[in-house]
Amino acid sequence: MNSKWKVEGFLETVDGELTIAGRKATEIVSELGSPVFVYSGARIRSNIARLRKIEDRIGCRLKICYASKANSEAEILKIVREAGIDCEVNSGGELQMALDAGFAPSQINFNGNSKTEEELEAAIRVGIYAIQADSVYEIELTEKVAKRIGMRANVSPRMVPDIQTDTLHGLQTALVTSKFGMMPYEAVGAFHRWKNDDPHINLCGLHIHVGSQNPKAGPYRDALLSLFHYLKQIHDETGRSVGHLNIGGGFPVKYLHDDLHARYMDREQAALLSTELEPSDIVGAAWTAVSNAAKAAGAEHLLSDIDLLIEPGRSVIGNAAVCLTTVRNRKSRPVAENEPEDIWLLTDAGFNILLSMETYKWYYQLISATRADEPHERPYKVAGPLCDGGDVYFDIEGERRLPDFRVLPDNIVPGDLLALLNTGAYTVSQMFPYNGRPLPKVLVID
Repeated sequence: MNSKWKVEGFLETVDGELTIAGRKATEIVSELGSPVFVYSGARIRSNIARLRKIEDRIGCRLKICYASKANSEAEILKIVREAGIDCEVNSGGELQMALDAGFAPSQINFNGNSKTEEELEAAIRVGIYAIQADSVYEIELTEKVAKRIGMRANVSPRMVPDIQTDTLHGLQTALVTSKFGMMPYEAVGAFHRWKNDDPHINLCGLHIHVGSQNPKAGPYRDALLSLFHYLKQIHDETGRSVGHLNIGGGFPVKYLHDDLHARYMDREQAALLSTELEPSDIVGAAWTAVSNAAKAAGAEHLLSDIDLLIEPGRSVIGNAAVCLTTVRNRKSRPVAENEPEDIWLLTDAGFNILLSMETYKWYYQLISATRADEPHERPYKVAGPLCDGGDVYFDIEGERRLPDFRVLPDNIVPGDLLALLNTGAYTVSQMFPYNGRPLPKVLVID
């Protein structure tokens, strides 16, 4: 069968059965129940090592801040911290999780567009690396809190320079139509308003986030060039420099390994989900472009003592986990005269634990875990257990954003174990107990 999904040391087979980091899938389910998420610590570390290669391609320090919203489980955060990178949070809750996991305040960035005074106070009191300010109002609110507690806050304005990418619209975060960030002129104005010697606000960086699952390198170049443009403008107008430039994350994960399914999906959606880009190539090319721009402008000194920040989440853990699910029901339905019936498989994994499959019509490759080496050629309609007609593994609206069926071995029956691949990001962190269904256990094999 097509086994492009196999990864040495992570996803393999023994006697035809799927193993995950050396553990048999059936044994895991026997012990922990179904559904269950299984993460590989070694795979996470390998992904981080891949991202570290960026530093060899740029002429400054690299600061990698794991986007903890992708999965903030304590064990995951511990592995990330022990791998030697930093952390990006989006709420007071995530801030506390990062601190509890052992991240030093100097390792933590705080994003988010609706911060409370209580969250800002917690961040200021511990002295985090930077609060990424979503608006001028939020800088004012941060100043109010810092003044009240008699401290100084590190702040980095987040800008939306209207950079278009080819990802899904809901995953684009650098457009003017996005809910995130402030206009560039507002960020420049902030540096005029809050001076270097301000007792409560230390404007220490500039931030742009181009979105998630970006299939092309161009937006990263555009983002870094835009950051440099405003860095130079700020220096020319105020004489000030900053300590870091932040281009966010969004490096893609290859979800679609199955050529058969790709033929039955929207071409653009299939291309997005099958993208393969090397982060070091993407950021390396962007750095070359900005270095050339700085040299042409006679402003190389502005980049001589700066940190380049990235905030990857999906590319750290997206392909480091599998969701194991059991077939609980099988039934057939007539389609049309003289055509074979549809065979339906109903599993115990619905969009309450795989929310992106509903919100973004996200594709997770489905294979048989008990018969992983057998030919996957029989088409099935596959759905989850929820009392909701949209809880299906195909695009029920008929827009071809997901395949109309999934191919598995012949004669799949109730009790068979299936595996949804690349389910590490934005699944566990978004689970909810719809229909009163218990949330699955999460196993980290490390």
